[in-house]
Amino acid sequence: MTADRWREYTIAADATHHLAQGRPAYGARFDTVLKFHAPGLAPVADASGAYHIAPDGAPAYAARYLRTFGYYEGRAAAQSRQGWLHILPTGAPLCPETYAWCGNFQGGRCAVRQRDGGYLHVDLRGAPAYPQRYRYVGDFRDGCAVAQREDGQHSHIDPRGRLVHGVWYEDLDVFHKGHARARDADGWHHVNPRGEPLYRRRFQAVEPFYNGQARVEGEGGELLVVNPRGETLLTLRAPRRSPLDALSADMVGFWRTQTIRAAVALGVFETLPASAAAVEARAKLAPSMGARLLRALAELGLARLAEDGRYQATERGLLLTKDHPFSLVDAAAMWGDEHYAAWTRLAESLRTGTSGFQALHGRNLFDWLAERPAKAESYQAAFDAYARHDYRALAETIDLGAHRTLLDAGGGRGALAFAMLRAFPALCAVVMDRPEVVRGRNAPKDIAGRCRFVAGDLFGQWPARADAVVLARVLHDWPDADALRILRRARAAVNAGGALYVVEMTLDETRGAGGLLDLNMLGATGGAERAEGQFRELLAAAGFRLRRTTATGGVRSVITASPA
Repeated sequence: MTADRWREYTIAADATHHLAQGRPAYGARFDTVLKFHAPGLAPVADASGAYHIAPDGAPAYAARYLRTFGYYEGRAAAQSRQGWLHILPTGAPLCPETYAWCGNFQGGRCAVRQRDGGYLHVDLRGAPAYPQRYRYVGDFRDGCAVAQREDGQHSHIDPRGRLVHGVWYEDLDVFHKGHARARDADGWHHVNPRGEPLYRRRFQAVEPFYNGQARVEGEGGELLVVNPRGETLLTLRAPRRSPLDALSADMVGFWRTQTIRAAVALGVFETLPASAAAVEARAKLAPSMGARLLRALAELGLARLAEDGRYQATERGLLLTKDHPFSLVDAAAMWGDEHYAAWTRLAESLRTGTSGFQALHGRNLFDWLAERPAKAESYQAAFDAYARHDYRALAETIDLGAHRTLLDAGGGRGALAFAMLRAFPALCAVVMDRPEVVRGRNAPKDIAGRCRFVAGDLFGQWPARADAVVLARVLHDWPDADALRILRRARAAVNAGGALYVVEMTLDETRGAGGLLDLNMLGATGGAERAEGQFRELLAAAGFRLRRTTATGGVRSVITASPA
């Protein structure tokens, strides 16, 4: 047989040896064997440990490991008592470094997981290919790999760790024939090498394109074949849910809001795990009401009935407990009370263009909260939970390395400023908000010397200037005329050579994404979500030039502007 006869080997049915043309390729037997890979070695395991064999069944080297895998690009992953590593065909380690896990080399790079849980790629020498660390990285294909950052968003990186296009998605795949599968808040679709969607439609699931066609699953469970324009070429299965069913489910969405609101108000999640009877007793409910409420919470995926007859909170349900680090207890009250009431006046708001909340209460939301300290505290707590969750990875999008000072205008409890200060050690920050919001606020000890809270009015003279001014989820609270007044104050507060960073959703007018949140802002505050073109016009009127808009996934986008 030829020197590369191993390429024809197959694995025996009992996985203890290899076969050549249906006959044993050698006399040895092992506990288990895997396929041969170039340079002609196969992983095996026996009583002595895990190692590789040559085509004649002889050990390729003397070393032994806990587990071994196939060679890729001349390197194989192995697990030793010290950790995971890569080995050469001689059995020697590629480098001294060991990891919590190693992948296989593809395109001169290999994904590894460090002992602290961070992922990166190493090069053919075993050295880090770039300085960044990610929550997860995948294999390279055609010079591109998927990387996930701490907030769960995904983008593509090149072999040097640089962003290929800078667009972030909730989930993402590598490119296949020029297209990649991607999922945003509205569903799955395909994107081009610039990270741009190929079409407007969204699906529950999509497959890669094969010769210009892809199989997809629609919102109603229908299976379709579509082309790169998202057009349906063939229906493989009819929808499982009719349009009437889908619309009816949307029409009763308030059932969910008010069920969650009631459960939180009654303290149900604080009592779990507990039986229905115990919940009834602790929450002082009428007979059988505990079982009825818990059944609904189970339908919402917030609780589940355990084998011992008690209900337990699910991972989602735990978010509705007061002690959870991202507790949504206050958010449940906010959405179920003030915002819910404002939505009942939506038709009037659409006719007048003014806030439904103001029509109900005779004053805007923020002035109303200022007169109710307990409500104001709950409101700030609700949005602080969202901010701490959404702004954790924002430093990966907003690079403040060139700035020395930051002004977070309308910064609430400081979640964004805290994240930036921890990411940029040379930065100092001022968090400005209404007096009742910042009163008594202090930064955490690790950044206390670099951060202070000051009272200020967004429409009055700002009490500080900075190299970087941030308006995070501020402008959408206000109609255009007021948003322009705020931007002009921001223009006066930006130091020479500085920049403005606007953190907001940017509307996608082609698909309607953001339309419901836009209506919420109209009803609650009289404000609005805006498309990029609308931001460009407002910024220009205030003396700024829009430089770029970067999608972030969680908070949607960061608009970077500089003084014109």
